[in-house]
Amino acid sequence: MKNILLLRHAKSDWSNPALADFDRPLAKRGLNDAPRMGMVLVRYGCMPDLVVSSPSLRTRQTVELSVLENGYQGEVRWEDSLYGGNDFDFLAVLQSLSLEVEQPLIVGHNPGVEETLNTLLTPRGDTPSGGVHIRVSTAGLALLNAEVEHWKDIRPGVCVLRWLLVPRLVRALLK
Repeated sequence: MKNILLLRHAKSDWSNPALADFDRPLAKRGLNDAPRMGMVLVRYGCMPDLVVSSPSLRTRQTVELSVLENGYQGEVRWEDSLYGGNDFDFLAVLQSLSLEVEQPLIVGHNPGVEETLNTLLTPRGDTPSGGVHIRVSTAGLALLNAEVEHWKDIRPGVCVLRWLLVPRLVRALLK
């Protein structure tokens, strides 16, 4: 069995309309939430063995604050297809992982993060809507168990959600 950590980037700053979407930084709330989500990974022994992230500024900052500042020293891959990518793009990234990877952290944007979470939890043909629709807030972090031995076998419906944490809940729990 493999595990997947799925993280939506923290809250971004919209104050400068002249910035391209790709270049938007984190807002103050995002700068505070990202490290908290990293603390969750440390406290519960869930640090990834690989990080794959969109290369946008806000996802880079989220990665730096959530895992790099919390002791992660492994590889970080910047994957262009995760910027604006959909669930097929996220699944393709997962399917390309080497067998040695047991618990990757995938960092991206909505709607791709939500689509991927919902796709991994529900087989495609179950209902017209895909079966479930779980919303993921900014800096929302999910841990899924993938009931596969090889990443190439990742497909819709092969995962079980272990937990989904949002910054508001983490803030309350860490008080």
